[in-house]
Amino acid sequence: MKKAFTLLTLVVMCAFVLVGCKKAEETAPAEAQTFTVGFDAEFPPYGFLGEDGNYKGFDLDLAREVCLRNGWTFVAKPIDWAAKDAELNAGTIDCIWNGFTITDERKEQYTWSSPYVQNKQLILVKKDSGLKAIADLNGKAVAAQDGSSGASALEDALKELQKKDANFNFKEYKKVKDYVTAKTMLESGAVDAVALDSAVALGFIEKSNGAFVTFEEPLMFESYGVGFKKGNTVLRDKVEATLHAMVKDGTIDNILKHWKEAEAKNGGDGIDFILLP
Repeated sequence: MKKAFTLLTLVVMCAFVLVGCKKAEETAPAEAQTFTVGFDAEFPPYGFLGEDGNYKGFDLDLAREVCLRNGWTFVAKPIDWAAKDAELNAGTIDCIWNGFTITDERKEQYTWSSPYVQNKQLILVKKDSGLKAIADLNGKAVAAQDGSSGASALEDALKELQKKDANFNFKEYKKVKDYVTAKTMLESGAVDAVALDSAVALGFIEKSNGAFVTFEEPLMFESYGVGFKKGNTVLRDKVEATLHAMVKDGTIDNILKHWKEAEAKNGGDGIDFILLP
């Protein structure tokens, strides 16, 4: 009887402890969620390291506002672009948000937001190179950022040219870590051309005082989206709903205006236009 009574007492005490813990959980304020954005820190105006030592850019401003409206803690995490999938799958970032091109192949790899920017990929060359079009790159050294849509577009263009001329080929094709490295290689003559995003190209042209130009015909037109881990529709839907609200109340227009004005000082508007309704 005594053992039974002791057992009953322990059960009752445990029940009170559990109830107390549950009540504490219910009344304790929820800890703010951290929202970590993976981005390329050498990709102005979408994401880059400013002269003041802070990360900034159009995409980061959008993400920062999304966090503000949801009570999340915003974390900008610069990543090696070629390692973006590993970062996302490991959970060290919550999304890839930095001029990330939506392609048919990538649709199978990520859960995407709706497109929010229309963009294009260009070929950058020295002004005095005499190169005018992709067909002029036969026997030339060409560079692109590893894992970028510019690299994919360049490789697709090469395949199309080789269908017409089996002897067509680049002298050398170099995949580099970032666009700054590619620009340095173009300046030094290590490569003859670079495939890159239009906004980055315009910035390089302005800062070179016109020493660079782009081919008139773009490599490709593209749409940017926010890429989440495959199947993470809950976070995608929350972010997308917030972006739509930002469109409706004019916030995205204000952010776009700020960065268009900033890019105008660098020789072009950079960001083409917003697609989100």
